[in-house]
Amino acid sequence: MKWRVVDFEYWNAWMNMALDEAIGEAVGSGRSPSTIRFYGWNPSAVSIGCFQSIKDEVDLEACRRMGVDIVRRRTGGGAVYHDREGEITYSVIAPEEMVQKDINKAYETICGWIVDALDLMEITANIIPINDILVEGRKISGSAQTRRGGVFLQHGTLLYNISPGKMFSVLKVGCTKISDKNIASFEDRVTSILRHAKISKDKVLQELRRSFTKGKEWEAGVYTEEERRRARQLVVERYSKDEWNFSR
Repeated sequence: MKWRVVDFEYWNAWMNMALDEAIGEAVGSGRSPSTIRFYGWNPSAVSIGCFQSIKDEVDLEACRRMGVDIVRRRTGGGAVYHDREGEITYSVIAPEEMVQKDINKAYETICGWIVDALDLMEITANIIPINDILVEGRKISGSAQTRRGGVFLQHGTLLYNISPGKMFSVLKVGCTKISDKNIASFEDRVTSILRHAKISKDKVLQELRRSFTKGKEWEAGVYTEEERRRARQLVVERYSKDEWNFSR
């Protein structure tokens, strides 16, 4: 089966999550092929896991002040700050039968594509089960997945650069005050591509495409008008709604 690969585009937080769902519906009904997409967040955003409480995880006033979007994902996991310039995000959307039934093995396969891409950049990384990727003991990528209606979705982040001050401003990470000490602690646990290789974001995307498509039959593609229309509908009906984002 031929994969569709959609090149990097910026979308706002609501549209990013709506596109994942709209593509999933189209893939599930056979109207769209299995899809790999790369994207960014404009403006920067916070996404929270489907089981989390926004009020517990996010500083809403800081987000408003800094112009940071907020959205609830359909996948689990923790709150994530998505910096416009500092992150590349990916989604893999396919019929369930194309992916291992075992959750750990599915993570291992797709996270392995990221490890292979980093290797192409001469950055040595390893997977820490079930869904983190570390470089020199520091996290550079995290992912989440869900299976609904016969369709598999895994999406995740790859840090190109990091802004710990911004992250501490918008996430409630166990401390109420930004300090040099907790930023230093954060930087001991998290890293980014630019800390290990002087490489452009375009080159990173090139290596990600190489790795994600290795051994696959694929073609470059775009979102269909049906997917775009359905995504816009989902933005209005779900992802921009307080009833969804503040549902816990």
